[in-house]
Amino acid sequence: MFNFAGKTLLLTGANGSISRAIAKLFFDLGASCALTDIDEAALQAFARELDPQAERTLVLSQDAASSADADRALAAAKGRFETIDFVVTSAGLYRDQMVHDMTDQQWQQSLDINLSGVFYTCRAAIPYLSDGASIVNIASMAGHKGSYMHSHYAAAKGGVLTFSRSLALELAPRVRVNAVSPGLIDGPMVQPLLRLRGPQLIEQTPLKRLGQPAEVARLVAFLCSDWASFITGESVHVNGGLYIGS
Repeated sequence: MFNFAGKTLLLTGANGSISRAIAKLFFDLGASCALTDIDEAALQAFARELDPQAERTLVLSQDAASSADADRALAAAKGRFETIDFVVTSAGLYRDQMVHDMTDQQWQQSLDINLSGVFYTCRAAIPYLSDGASIVNIASMAGHKGSYMHSHYAAAKGGVLTFSRSLALELAPRVRVNAVSPGLIDGPMVQPLLRLRGPQLIEQTPLKRLGQPAEVARLVAFLCSDWASFITGESVHVNGGLYIGS
């Protein structure tokens, strides 16, 4: 459907299940992929499966909470591929913790990874973005409605939504910026929640199932494509209807 040949994707948190689906789809559509993650060894293994000759992939170590890592990663991607056309921020941390016994460190770590990390990467990317480039920040349904035992995560993702809208204003008309808010997407991150409330949450979802990482990836590809050329500053849900009643 889309042809990303000659384009370059910079993807953070690229070792996650949604992120791997995004990387595979963009690679299959012809894009070169600069993939970053704090777990570089696991990401290297995935990249070898995706692109055995490493002709169109570059693996970089990036701690999302580090401003310096973002600067290094973006400069390395620009140096290897010359242009950066798509930036997708997908690094995240999702851990159970009630507010009454949440430590300062737990709160700050979630904000550093889930919100500041988006800012660091987007800021570092701005000088290297091509005309007509697209940024897609992975937010969450939690950023819209809150989340029991995940107030730090929900607060950070709410910040991602408003940051994305603000950045869309600043970078227009040259660059588009949007956010994607997944709901319950199959993968390791949601397994503890499913063990606790899985049947109830599936029952509350009109489509009566979990989403798949590839379904999020296809939306990200659409938002990066020319088919979304008049869409910026938006947040798009992928949750099977779970948010309808919220």
